[in-house]
Amino acid sequence: MSCDPTLQLVIKMWALMSLLLVGIARAAIPNSMSRGMPSVPKIPVPERLFTSPNGTILPNITTTYYFDQLRDHNNINLGTFKQRYWMDWEFYEPGGPIILNTPGEANADGYQGYVTNDTINGLIAQQQKGAAIVIEHRFFGFSNPYDNLTSQSLALLTVQQAIDDLVYFATTVNLPMSGGDAVKPSQAPWILVGGSYGGALTSYTMVNKPGIFWAGYLSSAIVETTIDYYGYFTPIREYMPQNCSSDIQAVITYLDGMYAAKDTAGIKTLQETFGLGGLDHVADFATALQYNLWDWQDLDPSTGPDSIFYEFCDALEVKDGVNAGPEGWGVDHAIRSWGNFWNTTYYRYNCHDQDVQTCLGTFDPTANYFTNITVNNANRSWLWMVCNQIGFYQTGPPEGQPAIVSRIIQPSYGERQCVNMFPEAFAYPPQPATAETNAMYAGWNVNVPRLFFANGLRDPWRGGTVSADGLNKPNTTSMPIYMSDGFHCSDMLSYDNGIDPTIAVVQEAALRYMKEWLAEWKPGNS
Repeated sequence: MSCDPTLQLVIKMWALMSLLLVGIARAAIPNSMSRGMPSVPKIPVPERLFTSPNGTILPNITTTYYFDQLRDHNNINLGTFKQRYWMDWEFYEPGGPIILNTPGEANADGYQGYVTNDTINGLIAQQQKGAAIVIEHRFFGFSNPYDNLTSQSLALLTVQQAIDDLVYFATTVNLPMSGGDAVKPSQAPWILVGGSYGGALTSYTMVNKPGIFWAGYLSSAIVETTIDYYGYFTPIREYMPQNCSSDIQAVITYLDGMYAAKDTAGIKTLQETFGLGGLDHVADFATALQYNLWDWQDLDPSTGPDSIFYEFCDALEVKDGVNAGPEGWGVDHAIRSWGNFWNTTYYRYNCHDQDVQTCLGTFDPTANYFTNITVNNANRSWLWMVCNQIGFYQTGPPEGQPAIVSRIIQPSYGERQCVNMFPEAFAYPPQPATAETNAMYAGWNVNVPRLFFANGLRDPWRGGTVSADGLNKPNTTSMPIYMSDGFHCSDMLSYDNGIDPTIAVVQEAALRYMKEWLAEWKPGNS
């Protein structure tokens, strides 16, 4: 697909805005556990007039609507809470589908762009003359059953409750558009769309509650939960610049060697080279080194050499204007240049004005990070799900595999933080019930008609998707599986199809399947 100069300029501006949004989100939650969340990328909210097909001016897409959601689907006597949602019906004509999406583990305010044709959600709505909705996940943002995030309140934050929220919304909501009281799943086809955890939730919902949603689109959907997810770093190592990977491996080998030899003095010297000598625990230092790799998740086909990830690699690999070969410059130069990057650029990028323990330390259970129970704390809500059902601790690889992440980092590092965060719930480090999650909601074994899976070759979360290496799940016309050369949820963004032709192929296939599947729907089918 060609890209004219005007479109290229728009794409570059959009990419810049997206990077700024990533930076703002990071500034709000600088602690380490926020960095490995399987989040959907934010995009700028369009500033334009929205009109219906007959020319009626519609409410701005930033208009917030509220739905009376059940606090507990197992006990309706507990009453309801206000669940926020946003909507665009600029393309809607009677009989068209309702496209429902949740950004998952985030405050959904700021994701209003996902109701427009800047995303796959809106492209489906545009093609099929439908309406698009973004709904906020329970216990994220300001959609909270209770006014706090204590362990007692969070007991109602489960995968099943989230599934039941989507079903209850679809089957009972009266939408604010004309005729919005007559578009229940038996009256109009509903399409569930999700990316990352939201994609997994789409799969889980259609497995657990068949017959509500007619079709689904799943981007980078991490359907197969696991506790020890060292595979997060495999696509990064494979697709990042080889010289950068080589030098990172050299530093990690050096650190792990000192750790095995109990060389505390050597480790302290290394930490001081990075300006992180104030960290009291080597595990926190080893995790800090992961930060540079987590930046890979923020990449998109529209970003490239100006991103913080490639700025980091350039800092390691460009010496006196010369780029290192595939083997890198070696451990001594890598330590000096990586440390210098932290001292001159990266510490402030992540920690701003915070001291090192506040920003990067995880061993003080009295820290505000662990004790803050106010709402709109995505990190706390997500950690609750991680500790109980989701897992996905990003760790060092087993011995014998190349390591760009220290083997000091094991699941116990994250499980310990579960106790710090939720001492009322966990007397000792818990193991997430990932096997039960996979058994209940099918995981990789999902086999549901009219589910479209879209994954990215360079996505660090690909190991949890149906495109995981070695899985070889069949691609069928009933449940198509497509993979682009993209990153995490790249296929959800419309502008990426003008940059990466493999993403265009995925989106065109998805639209084709949606058209075919919706043609099969009849009233009363759902």
